[in-house]
Amino acid sequence: MDKPEIMTIEEVSEYLRVSERTVYDWAQKGEIPCGKLGTSWRFKRSEIEKWIDGKLGAQDRRSAEHVLAIREVLAPSRVVLLDCNTKAEALQKLIELIAEAPQVQDKGELAREVERREGLMSTGIGSGIAVPHVRLDSVEDIVMAVGVSKQDIKDYESLDGRPVRIILLVAAGRNQHAQYLKTLASVSSRLKDEDFRNAVLEADDPERIYDLLIGNE
Repeated sequence: MDKPEIMTIEEVSEYLRVSERTVYDWAQKGEIPCGKLGTSWRFKRSEIEKWIDGKLGAQDRRSAEHVLAIREVLAPSRVVLLDCNTKAEALQKLIELIAEAPQVQDKGELAREVERREGLMSTGIGSGIAVPHVRLDSVEDIVMAVGVSKQDIKDYESLDGRPVRIILLVAAGRNQHAQYLKTLASVSSRLKDEDFRNAVLEADDPERIYDLLIGNE
């Protein structure tokens, strides 16, 4: 059966999954495309579809444009000096740290997905940096943990063949794709600066590393 082109307040309410009162208020304020037939509000389905597409598209664009500041995703308690010889040990330490964040609901799923992701391709991006990252339904918002090693983690494969010293573990919600990619790019690009990277490597305590990472945000 074809859907009617002309819709009532009740039909728009059901279509948009909002209350009839909300639709009525939008109509009264001229915030939604509509018109009156006699004393009743009526809505063209095609115009409602364009309107809601515009609203949701604008939200997606704003989300994609916003890059989270590091202080929004990283707490001082999730920065650690690593004392590990292997990639597995280093990742396990960071998983333990990030799993304590309230954004992470399922530590087991997090650990399994990090392992699966590394099995597909190592996340060593070069210059001694690795950025393991996952998106999961059980993660409510973007969160990060950072580990800095005073020794080379030689079995952590990297694009340029150099051993890894700095690891940033990032977890995000499944629906945060654009924001997650931009935040990853922002963080890793800062560490590509040699002077900044050396300052992080030379720091002798986690608080100093945290202060360097958040910079002048």
